[in-house]
Amino acid sequence: MNIIIAGDGEVGFHLAKMLQDENHDITIVDPHEDLLKMLESSTDILTITGDSSNPKVLQDAHVNKADLLISVLHEQETNLLTAAVGKKLGAKRTIARVSNPAYLYKSKKDLFQSLGIDEIVSPEIIAADDIIDLLKMAAATETFNFSHGLLSLFMLKLEGNAYVIGKSLNEIAIENPDLKFRAIAIYRNSKAFIPTGEDVFMANDLAYVITKPEGIPQLLKLGAKQQIEVKDIMIVGGGRIGRRTAKKLEKNHNIKLIENDKTRCELLVEDLDKTLIINGDARDIDLLESEDIENMDAFIAVTNNTETNIMTCLHARKLGAKKTIALVEIIDYIDIAQSVGIDTIINKKLISASYISRFTHSAEISMLKCLSGIDAEVIELKAQSKSPVTKKTIKELNIPEGSFIGGIVRNKQGFIATGDFQIKENDKVVVFAFPRAISKVEKLFKTKNWF
Repeated sequence: MNIIIAGDGEVGFHLAKMLQDENHDITIVDPHEDLLKMLESSTDILTITGDSSNPKVLQDAHVNKADLLISVLHEQETNLLTAAVGKKLGAKRTIARVSNPAYLYKSKKDLFQSLGIDEIVSPEIIAADDIIDLLKMAAATETFNFSHGLLSLFMLKLEGNAYVIGKSLNEIAIENPDLKFRAIAIYRNSKAFIPTGEDVFMANDLAYVITKPEGIPQLLKLGAKQQIEVKDIMIVGGGRIGRRTAKKLEKNHNIKLIENDKTRCELLVEDLDKTLIINGDARDIDLLESEDIENMDAFIAVTNNTETNIMTCLHARKLGAKKTIALVEIIDYIDIAQSVGIDTIINKKLISASYISRFTHSAEISMLKCLSGIDAEVIELKAQSKSPVTKKTIKELNIPEGSFIGGIVRNKQGFIATGDFQIKENDKVVVFAFPRAISKVEKLFKTKNWF
């Protein structure tokens, strides 16, 4: 697929590198010549310096041959104009990043589509919604639902007291013959791998698991995790993510929101009905203690400063907060943040990638999740009629190296993948895959590739 990415920094660069790994032809347009030179020195991506909303710049990028134009600059107006102009100049499909929640209303989407903007994405809104979902299952480090929760992805950090520590996957299966979940990946010592039956869980592993709803209690028990009922929440940062999170939660939760900017606090007071707004610096431990941090069920740091979010979460954890969530915008910091004890990491680049990647695949993909800190994806693909994946049982399939089938949804029922299971037409299949394997996985699900 020929893809043009318009960006002005890390979001565009991260998307470009990720999509290039999946064998797409990428051109990136960015106004910063020095940043593009750095990108050119480490990749084969074609770069063009300039304003992406300028028709001449888009023509230089051969937008008329683009299968997909993605505009992810910080200025939403530029993104909308870039997508609209690009569509008029011949781009087959366009995606624009926006930050204003009002732009996501259906009436606005219809308007944008009439202007040539096919899809809009708001990382800030998706981030807030992800946080809310995480609080519903606070014992997990990361969660994601497929097919409305018929199957779910859980990521658990395994402490030394977990039942599974020192046991292989085969041993766990023998001791628990009715497992309703399956480990699809393990992250250990800054490296992810797909486990075999002989692999043994170790303390501090991050275990990625596909589970049915009824398997969640058993999963948490084996991982020595206790579900937390979240009632009292402290949020640091009153920007779009913090405000939306508080707005959605304040009706049924006790929310305290700390914001350092006095003017923004005044706006938050007008917008939020039941949230207690505190004008102060959350790095001040005395302030946290005076606001009863020790009794908080969840502490959420979503300022624009990654270091502040990490440090305040560490303080909150030390002072007694039960669960910590940090917005970490520097991807290289994700591994560090997870290793020092922060429960959950939110990253807008990965959120953008999860949304946008669905439009770059040739197979029918209904859901996609880019994993935090791991260069891998979990995707839900629909099996087409007479596609290779429907011809044999799972154990007989030639599953591409670097991928793993975790579960299947059929007729509104979830199944954990086993070797004897045979996938049928219209099944939705949840697959873990590293970038190098994704294009090969897609071929298994497409009719035209069956011979």
